[in-house]
Parts: sequence; structure tokens; C-alpha cells
Amino acid sequence: MGVLRLSHAEVRVPDLELALAYYVEVVGLVETGRDEHRAWLKAWDEHQHHSLILVDAPTYGLESVGFKVESAADLDELEVAVRAAGIETHRPGEDELGKGAGEVVRFRAPSGHTVDLVHGMEQVGNRLPLLNPPVGLDDLTGMHPPRIDHIFLMCEDVDGATAFFREVLGFRLTEQIIADDGYQLATFLERSHSTHDVAFLTGPDGGFHHVAFWVDDWNDLRHAADTCAYNGVNVDAGPTRHGATRGCGLYFFDPAGNRNEVYTGGYRFDPDDEPTTWTESEMGRAIFYYQGKVNPSFMTVHS
Repeated sequence: MGVLRLSHAEVRVPDLELALAYYVEVVGLVETGRDEHRAWLKAWDEHQHHSLILVDAPTYGLESVGFKVESAADLDELEVAVRAAGIETHRPGEDELGKGAGEVVRFRAPSGHTVDLVHGMEQVGNRLPLLNPPVGLDDLTGMHPPRIDHIFLMCEDVDGATAFFREVLGFRLTEQIIADDGYQLATFLERSHSTHDVAFLTGPDGGFHHVAFWVDDWNDLRHAADTCAYNGVNVDAGPTRHGATRGCGLYFFDPAGNRNEVYTGGYRFDPDDEPTTWTESEMGRAIFYYQGKVNPSFMTVHS
């Protein structure tokens, strides 16, 4: 099966305590671990140890992105494929990754991003019993998304990054925005049969646009917007609808300046489905379907 889905994002924050308070109390994630320079968090309904790592650093942006791999054999096969593409890999140990991380193959993708392929991350559960459970927990706070959904990255060569993720890592192209000169301006790629687990947008190599958490419906987006307003969180865009992916989202910033999204909707994608193409002239509707144009602030990149 190879890659199953997005596993986690590791983001830099210059004030770890402030960022931790925001992600726990406002977004509603659960802290699962801590050391001197890092904090590990997960969404309430996730079983694995973490889906977000905060790392204390002078700047904000993306440190690494992880994808969950089904088996140890898949991990080995993918490492061979990455090396065959001319990219060096290494396997960091617990002293570098922290406890609970599992087995990791790390490399620098052609897009300039540090990518971890992860197998065997510690399972910590979602606090619900496995026999006759309730439908949820009573003590959730903030936006309380149940899980991570996707990550949106930026790079100079979207065509090349997309080809690598498809041909080497086995991702499937669901949607694309094509420039007038024929190059890909943006691509949406999946492994979980969703509309996208990762997406690429034209920009600087190693660029970070946002990490998104899933919510169940439009009412949860409204609740997230209410939570932002109540807590003075800087909203970038939305709640709104996307043409590409047919999903709905709300974009906002953590205290460091990293862009977050809560996302819902979309559709299921099968391996034999054909990708949807948007033209450059319709890029506004592809990204913000209702407005029909892209906010200039939305193109801000974090590297």
C-alpha cells in the first residue's frame, strides 16, 4: 500500500509556550509530549502519538512534513525508490526524533522540503473505549478538529515536485491549475482517496503555505470562525468555498505567523479517476469559488 496519508507537520515557532497555549486552547489539540525545545500534539480523535510538532526556533515556517507508511516493507521499498531517483536518505534515531516517532526515512524532496516517511509511530489512543464507545468526548476545547487533513507547500518547479511525488512516492493527481504556457501552477495529490493529502503552489522552494485540520461540516467552520473572533486570532480568508477540491475552509494564523486551515467537504477520489484541470484565467474561482479572485495576502509564503 505504500504511503497511506499525511502523518504530521513540524513547524517552527519563536515562542514555544505561546504557540503551545494557542494550539491547545484555541485550536483544541492535545499535548502528548514535551522536551526542552519541542512539543508534540495530536487532534482529539487521532490514535497516533502526534500530528503536529512545534519546535522552538528564531523563525517561523515548516521544519519537516511526514507521511504515514503502512508497513516496514513499504518503508524499505520507498527508500530504495527515493535513492534510485538520485536523492540521499537517512534514518534518524530517537535522540533526533524524540520518543514515539517510530521508524523514519528522511530526505530532501526536489521541492526543497524535508520529508519523513513514517512507520510504527506510537499509538496513544483517542480516550474512547473500543467497546460500545460514546460518539465523542465531553471536555473538548476550542475548534477541536478530529484529525489532520492536508498540507499545502510551495516550490519553484511544481511540475517536477508533482512528478516526484507521483512517480516515486505513488501519489495520485486529483486536480491541477495550468498556466497559459502549459506549466502547472498548482497541483493536488492524494493517497487517502480524499481530494488532497498534499498540494503544491508556485513559489519559492521549501515554501510553506498552510497545514489543515479536518472538521466535520460547515457548522464546525462557523464555530472555528467564532473561536478566532473571540480569541483575537488573525483570520486570513473565509469561511469560504474552493472550486478546486469542492471543499470549504477557514484560514488563520498562529501567533508565530504560520498559516492554519480548518477544512471540510470535498469528494472521494479513486485511483482510476481522471484529474480535474483549471485554467490560469479561472484560478480565482479554483481557490476562492465565491469571490472569484485570490486575496494578495493569501499568496504570502513561509519558508
